[in-house]
Amino acid sequence: MKKGQVYQGVCERVDFPNKGIVTIEDKTCVVKNALPGQTVQFRVNKIRKGKAEGALLAVVEKAPVEVEPKCSFFGMCGGCTYLSLPYEEQLHIKEEQVHKLLDSVLCKQESPYKWEGIKASPKPHEYRNKMEFSFGDEYKDGPLALGMHKRGSFHDIVTVKDCHIVDGDYRLILNSVLEFFQKKGLPYYHRMRHDGILRHLLVRKAVKTEEILVALVTTSELASNEELLQEFKDMILALPLQGKVAGILHISNDSLADVVQSDATRVLYGQDYFFEELLGLKFKVSTFSFFQTNSLGAEVLYTTAREYIGDLGQGEKIVYDLYSGTGTIAQLMAPVARQVIGVEIVEEAVEAAKENAARNGLNNCTFLAGDVLKTLDEIEEKPDFIVLDPPRDGIHPKALAKIVNYGVEHMVYISCKPTSLVRDLEVFLEAGYQVERACAVDQFPWTANVECVIQMQYCGFGAKKGV
Repeated sequence: MKKGQVYQGVCERVDFPNKGIVTIEDKTCVVKNALPGQTVQFRVNKIRKGKAEGALLAVVEKAPVEVEPKCSFFGMCGGCTYLSLPYEEQLHIKEEQVHKLLDSVLCKQESPYKWEGIKASPKPHEYRNKMEFSFGDEYKDGPLALGMHKRGSFHDIVTVKDCHIVDGDYRLILNSVLEFFQKKGLPYYHRMRHDGILRHLLVRKAVKTEEILVALVTTSELASNEELLQEFKDMILALPLQGKVAGILHISNDSLADVVQSDATRVLYGQDYFFEELLGLKFKVSTFSFFQTNSLGAEVLYTTAREYIGDLGQGEKIVYDLYSGTGTIAQLMAPVARQVIGVEIVEEAVEAAKENAARNGLNNCTFLAGDVLKTLDEIEEKPDFIVLDPPRDGIHPKALAKIVNYGVEHMVYISCKPTSLVRDLEVFLEAGYQVERACAVDQFPWTANVECVIQMQYCGFGAKKGV
């Protein structure tokens, strides 16, 4: 293969997360977003240490298993990867990806682990409980758009009017808000020129309670436009939604970066939170608080984690829930533990966790705000069991060393990025831990992402405990 040349070939498989593998002249090339069985045309844009990467130019022939995607913007929008495949085929791809990654490191174990396959999302379509839509244009100097970024673009926006990873209320709100601001003639915030007003639209909806939060994010220039904000509120309240609007917010954000954050938040209607229910527990969810984006899928994930945690004895053990978010796992373990200590760096999530635990009548949960690396040194009680649910980048190496040195017999690791997980597993294996069980959980149907749950036990095998 030569850099800059255009080739055509059949995608053999997809490695995590979306790396299509095509072989040409006994050499392989990674072509992102190619699907297994597709005949694709691509241009080689990088060759490094004998490994080639190519940009997908066209799908010459669809894979035999492909179907017509529900969304007319599939392939243009960067949100979904597998929407043209049957759901069972997507599950098969993700299961193979995770299993292959785990085998690449767990082959070093003294004894084999039990691979338990992949668990499907209870609801493959219309499953998301949160969306962050962006204002922009579909092409340079084009009309106002509101939706998702185009695949491979930091600027162009696709108005995903028939997106099916969310339900009809999201689609109705999206289209109505776009039409409202098109009529008003307000400009979107241009990230390069740093001018304009409209930035984002956040929509959250609880699956169980069907409560809805709508948050309009603009520059502070709009904050004083009382008449327009009231019109916006009235427009949302007049929509024939299936759910119930719990709150409508206006968020001012003057950051130069393209991030969704609040410099100031004003409640235009209702409140800035709603309630969701998981596995019999009630959770308060605010605009920016972390909460699993697939509520029904989260019940599968947390049920699996609880099963992997197993018997904690007669309520005598101290459990660490590290990277605890709003405290879902901690609260599931609280009834069978002496004390659960959650550590989370996002202060808002910690406050929500405390409120949620109190609301659910759990008085043996303690939640600490801080970086796991530093906060572990401040906790006097030593753990008998540890649950890890880190962000996508995995565990900081220094924090990982501290976790290993506690020497607990059992741990459960929940990961939303398998490549980060296998990197961390190398350290656990060196320290004498062994994976006993593992499975994948599809929290994000049609996307390239997948969660997995790992059960580990300290076995020794002559390895030196610690890193």
